[in-house]
Amino acid sequence: MEAGVATAVAERSWHVVVPHHARGARAARHRLTTELAGTVPDELLADVIAVTGELVVNAVRHARPLPGDVIRVAWSVTPAGVVQVRVTDGGGRLRPNPRQAGPQALDGRGLQIVGALANRWGVEHDNRGQSVWAELGEHSHSLA
Repeated sequence: MEAGVATAVAERSWHVVVPHHARGARAARHRLTTELAGTVPDELLADVIAVTGELVVNAVRHARPLPGDVIRVAWSVTPAGVVQVRVTDGGGRLRPNPRQAGPQALDGRGLQIVGALANRWGVEHDNRGQSVWAELGEHSHSLA
């Protein structure tokens, strides 16, 4: 390579369509593990899998499916090692927001977990539905 010439490293991305059902979260986690193992550090992969599972479960519980009774899960890894996960569904009655769950509550902590593990996260709407996304990288805060 000549001095002064840089080689660009492309962003890598994947997506999968999963059922709008609890088993969709398992399918998304499995696919993420298969695609990202060896690509990102194990601790980051564990956080990405946890966040993806929470986002898919929230989509199943609180949102309508996309046409075909599915949810789209997409993820990418930047050259800097940041992983972005995006879960797209048909939208729901309410905008996704973290809730305060009491110590005895059986659920209601999903977006709190996402917020604790991700560098940042957000919600986007378009004419096709709603996407909840999260970015995780070397500065993410693992719960482990």
